[in-house]
Amino acid sequence: METFEQIPFGADSFADNPEPRVPVVLLLDTSGSMRGKPIDELNAGLLQFKDELVADALAAKRVEITTVTFGPVSIKHEFVTADLYSPPSLVAAGDTPMGAAIEKALDLLRDRKDVYRTNGIAYYRPWLFLITDGGPTDSWRKAAQRVKEVEAQKGISFFAVGTADANFDVLRQLSVRQPLKLKELRYRDLFVWLSTSLSSVSHSQVGDAVPLTNPTAPDGWAEV
Repeated sequence: METFEQIPFGADSFADNPEPRVPVVLLLDTSGSMRGKPIDELNAGLLQFKDELVADALAAKRVEITTVTFGPVSIKHEFVTADLYSPPSLVAAGDTPMGAAIEKALDLLRDRKDVYRTNGIAYYRPWLFLITDGGPTDSWRKAAQRVKEVEAQKGISFFAVGTADANFDVLRQLSVRQPLKLKELRYRDLFVWLSTSLSSVSHSQVGDAVPLTNPTAPDGWAEV
């Protein structure tokens, strides 16, 4: 069952902030297997993400975030710029409806781009960033097909990160990029990398290719 937590965002204040937007969906696994230290470290990572983004004045105005969790699928808040972002406190429960969550995230990005166009706001290629510690407990093949179709149209950049117990066979079929394996529980390092990457995008020209730091470097947070 899908739920929605309303966090006040106010009107889309494009008149007050007409900056181009970098829309990001954080697609986070909060199934029961995340209980304990994993969910605690994930929550700490989200706080780190907020701190890093607001330290960059331009990224704080340009990066827009929404959070979708699955176990069950839940939209935690509307798209909000980083300066107004308040990380939700996540609780682990339920199964892993990853396919439904990906489809919801794609719908949210499609609708958000429509809002930008209606309001004359330029936007960068959206990011959909999936983090999971398991495998889907629902049908996921339609979601995988949709991801590939939108990627081919340069409509999103989809990233998949799994812990050691994640189903990488499925993740490889979901993503056109090589899924990454999180080292230990280094969620905070992951979110520092993500915030740095999004800051780099926000400082570029819309449509430009932006090189990203390799997270699988020897001192990085991930491995393949």
